[in-house]
Amino acid sequence: MLRAAAACLLGLAAAWLLGRGWQRAGGRLLSAAELARYTGAEGSPGLYLAVLGQVFDVRRGREHYGPGGAYSGLAGRDASRAFVTGDFSAQGLVDDVSGLPPRDAPALRRWLRFYQEQYGFVGKLVGRFCDENGAPTEALKQAEALIEEGLKLKAQSEEENQQFPPCNSEWSSSGGTRFWCSKQSGGVKRDWIGVPRKLYKPGSRDSYCVCARTTGPPSGQLDYSEHKDRGDLDNPHLQEYEGCHPLADWCALRD
Repeated sequence: MLRAAAACLLGLAAAWLLGRGWQRAGGRLLSAAELARYTGAEGSPGLYLAVLGQVFDVRRGREHYGPGGAYSGLAGRDASRAFVTGDFSAQGLVDDVSGLPPRDAPALRRWLRFYQEQYGFVGKLVGRFCDENGAPTEALKQAEALIEEGLKLKAQSEEENQQFPPCNSEWSSSGGTRFWCSKQSGGVKRDWIGVPRKLYKPGSRDSYCVCARTTGPPSGQLDYSEHKDRGDLDNPHLQEYEGCHPLADWCALRD
């Protein structure tokens, strides 16, 4: 069921990519020099910005994008990378999104959708993402692939959180660290509580606390005949906390 939901999420994302699209029809073709005139400054013909080669009229948001605004550095250019990194320095206000961590790349899709919904579409910026005919470049295709990879990782992470929700935790100088599970721990609502366990990622020595189901069939590919009605307690990536009752829904550790 979880894999089906993840596949559905990716399907919807793909539909968005193909439907609303990175390359909207119509509009003007602008050069970088022409776009640079649209900063909202005195004598400027307008206030534009670009995301992944798509240009938008952001005059309604002048207080944010105009001179003196918090995001004025985005005006008159394509600073797609800054939408992900938050780097508004001269080095960060660039359109090159190659090398971004895939997990962060879906932010580009969210920002592009925001401008499509909130501001007027002007046209396309000729350069990194669009050629002189307004057609997508190889750089745009690579950006799309990076975003799609990020969406897959997000769906995978959400699936893992459903199987192993993070524990609640607190620390005090007198009591040390306390972990506990509830039906909403980790922000994951469910109909079971679970017990605290250390979860190790394959190939890593680091672990973090998750809540593991104690009843029902195991998740994944474990042999049902050997692990009947023990939930995920026998998952090989889980380890009990030393000194804690194996079936208690809380665990206290002295630092």
